[in-house]
Amino acid sequence: MTQQIATNVHWHHGEVTREDRNRLMGQKGATLWFTGLSGSGKSTVSVALESALYEHGKLAYRLDGDNIRLGINKNLGFSAADRTENIRRIGEIAKLFVDSGTISLSSFISPYREDRDTVRQLHQESGFDFIEVYVDCPLEEAEKRDPKGLYKKARAGEIKNFTGIDDPYEAPENPEIHLRTDQMTLEEEVDTIIDYLKSHGFLAGI
Repeated sequence: MTQQIATNVHWHHGEVTREDRNRLMGQKGATLWFTGLSGSGKSTVSVALESALYEHGKLAYRLDGDNIRLGINKNLGFSAADRTENIRRIGEIAKLFVDSGTISLSSFISPYREDRDTVRQLHQESGFDFIEVYVDCPLEEAEKRDPKGLYKKARAGEIKNFTGIDDPYEAPENPEIHLRTDQMTLEEEVDTIIDYLKSHGFLAGI
């Protein structure tokens, strides 16, 4: 866990509670953490899910790997240490969205189980819901898709520390939701997630 360096700082509570915001929005804030190989379909399903939730009158916001690295995490690379810090920062950002009553759709390779467990712990310590979504796709299929041409570059040695090639991916052992993107349609994936959210009380009125 990252050490608190700044001293004499305290969380400032407001008069509007998390429960107030949830009632206002007709939903319960939560983090859906999409993890899987590059090309597995994490961003694709989160984009489709965000649209589906919007159509149901529910608010979600996507935190996407490349988008985050173009902004708040632009000073981080892809070493193991940088990956850990990348995920830690995103976990803290996701918590703020959850506290606001928003459903955070966080799509990151997040290859290390320990880092994902750290984000889960951050949520649990604050009483927030963390839902791990394993976007499962065989490496061979992900390489066939290769939407950004990254696997080809990694195989050619042009990209170092690439997950699945010269860096490991540690698959979730007990994810709340397990999507097999080489076997399911995008519609089936979205329906699976919405069914989970409905059955667990995150979406009122659907």
